[in-house]
Amino acid sequence: MAGHSKWANIQHRKGRQDEKRGKVWTRVIREIMVAARLGGGDMAINPRLRLAVEKAKAANLPIDTVKRNIDKATGNLEGVHYEEIRYEGYGIGGAAIIVDTMTDNKVRTVADVRHAFSKYGGSMGTAGSVSFQFKHVGQLIFAPGTSEDKVMEVALEAGAEDVITGDDGAIEVLTAYPDFEAVKNALEAAGLKPEVAEVTMRPENTIELSGEDAAKMQKLLDVIEDLDDVQDVFHNAEIDL
Repeated sequence: MAGHSKWANIQHRKGRQDEKRGKVWTRVIREIMVAARLGGGDMAINPRLRLAVEKAKAANLPIDTVKRNIDKATGNLEGVHYEEIRYEGYGIGGAAIIVDTMTDNKVRTVADVRHAFSKYGGSMGTAGSVSFQFKHVGQLIFAPGTSEDKVMEVALEAGAEDVITGDDGAIEVLTAYPDFEAVKNALEAAGLKPEVAEVTMRPENTIELSGEDAAKMQKLLDVIEDLDDVQDVFHNAEIDL
């Protein structure tokens, strides 16, 4: 998603996350529980759980809450069991949207997601209808002004697949999913702290939206992201804010 609006979009997303700390905590807790249930409660051998706990720390989630939910998920305490479900659809201008959810009631969740799409100008698609347009990767993004040469040297040496500098000066490092942690650790050890560090679905191509279309697309994304069961929303729109 290299382009002039990348950094503005990142800052917008971070601002919304900061405004909704309680919602962020809920999502992180669900991710911790699913990661622990699928891969066990030992972070040393469960990379997905390690990443979830890192997100929890970044969101200032109390460590007691982290441990309690790992215990719930691994059977040491009784807890709710969440199911991961992915929905796909189309937004304004045919933009592709992927919605990842964790839910204990998939009937409720699909109804909520479908309603958001239909009410705000999008449409639900079938499984696989847009996901082929995305790649599952590790992504680290550095603020404009960061040394491109240093990022490139460290990242590629650590096994990154690509380093891209956008028109706005933001630097994006892409990794294969299994190499994400190693590259992230190497960059941080070199004093390079990313603004965004996550495993994501990155679009292979983007659609630029501006004016009224951009506003409508942002509204649709905001509504979907606000749904209780939604964990992540990925899309291929370049929104000119």
